[in-house]
Amino acid sequence: MPKGEFAAKELIRKRKKQRLLNKWWKRKYFKLKQKYDPVGTVPMAKGLVLQKFVLQQKQPHSGLIKCVRVQLIKNGRVVGAFVPYEGSINTIEEHDEVTVQGLGGSQRGQMGCIPGLKYKVIAVNGADIFQVVKGKKEKPKR
Repeated sequence: MPKGEFAAKELIRKRKKQRLLNKWWKRKYFKLKQKYDPVGTVPMAKGLVLQKFVLQQKQPHSGLIKCVRVQLIKNGRVVGAFVPYEGSINTIEEHDEVTVQGLGGSQRGQMGCIPGLKYKVIAVNGADIFQVVKGKKEKPKR
């Protein structure tokens, strides 16, 4: 512990150095989420479907994952999004407006055996995708 006339200055300098080692403080102070996360600081974003595609699952699983490429309306960035529920890819067409949300991986990352996808589709043209698939709602025309 520093003692003497300039002890306070030394303690402040040490505290600043320790703060930079804290990942959460650094992310907030330098606004890294706003810079690098396409959705930004909000939990969901709307976008237009550019194309539908299929991905292979990572090892040791096997199967095809239905996905869409989405251009976000707020900033024009293109992201890939996972389409949940069986047969729901058939309800989505190109140029539909979809709402995407984070997939739920740690630190805004991918989840499980889905390679490289950070987002999932939760609504198509303003209607909840689960209810559209189940037949409880009809998908609105755009």
